[in-house]
Amino acid sequence: MTEREAWMLLNAAPGVSVRAKHRLVAAAGGVREAVGLREAAVAEQLGEPAARRLQEFLRSADPDRVLAEARRCGAEIVTLAEEGYPPALRAIPDPPLALYVRGRLPEVVCVAVVGTRNPSADGEYVARRMASDLAAAGVCVVSGLARGIDTAAHRGALEAGGLTVAVLGCGVDVRYPAGGESVAERVAAQGAVVSEYPPGTPPAKHHFPQRNRIISGLSRAVVVVEATLRSGALITADLALEQGREVFAVPGSVLNPRSAGPHRLLREGAGWAESAADVLQALGLPPAAACGEPVGPAERRVLEALREPRYPDELVAAGFGAAASVNVLLVALEVRGLVHRLPGGRYVAAEHASV
Repeated sequence: MTEREAWMLLNAAPGVSVRAKHRLVAAAGGVREAVGLREAAVAEQLGEPAARRLQEFLRSADPDRVLAEARRCGAEIVTLAEEGYPPALRAIPDPPLALYVRGRLPEVVCVAVVGTRNPSADGEYVARRMASDLAAAGVCVVSGLARGIDTAAHRGALEAGGLTVAVLGCGVDVRYPAGGESVAERVAAQGAVVSEYPPGTPPAKHHFPQRNRIISGLSRAVVVVEATLRSGALITADLALEQGREVFAVPGSVLNPRSAGPHRLLREGAGWAESAADVLQALGLPPAAACGEPVGPAERRVLEALREPRYPDELVAAGFGAAASVNVLLVALEVRGLVHRLPGGRYVAAEHASV
């Protein structure tokens, strides 16, 4: 058995924690040695119930079948020991033994944008705009594809024609969230949908804290937009600090309970983030204007429509999307210097603006 096959099998083994699997590998002196241990030796490290579950799986497991199941849903497997595994993720405590990847993991700076599943309209708009501007600056936006802020972040990056990665707490073939299949397909086409769980694994409550360590581990920084004090986004922020990542929070109204989480983070020393520019500057990254021409079809359509000055409402009426979506696109294009905002609120493509 090759080292890659051993990592694949150990990762796919159910009922044993990632931390326990790492402990077993360390005690055995390698992953191939770990999967070859007798049950009694495994029990010394993990206890009898976990050892029994692991041995039952390994007796019937086939690495070719594990790989075939991944490819059946359009995913590849990248193991911890392989070159394509993200270096930043490899450096965290208890990294995933393997990743199932639909799409392609970007080799650029990543920033996570996370928050509540039930955002305000302002929070959703801020997340989309933040993600759009980060993507326009060449940053990959990472989030968890959940409803609310996560989905808004992915959509903002997609609308800017940028890169985005969705990390799931279920198999990459599982429809999550319900009704979110179209977003997941677009993310896979424009970045990657990632999970450490084998195909077919349903979402479970205890999977999401595990998933959150991957979101922060892939990222150089985590931005929390809106979150209550019990939100999983705060778990991601805490994990980011443990992993040595930067944490930023978006301030909000004291009357909005969703601002309680970001305000707690700000009191504890998180970076202040009103816009992507605040994050980019703090990380020493160039602003969006330095990123060149957009590649997204939505942006090209808007630029074509703005040969003549138009109000955002005119673009909405012409079928370019909802008001929030159009505003995110216009802001991203303005940041890059590709459109100008005229007095009175109309926009025009820069190449057609009066000099």
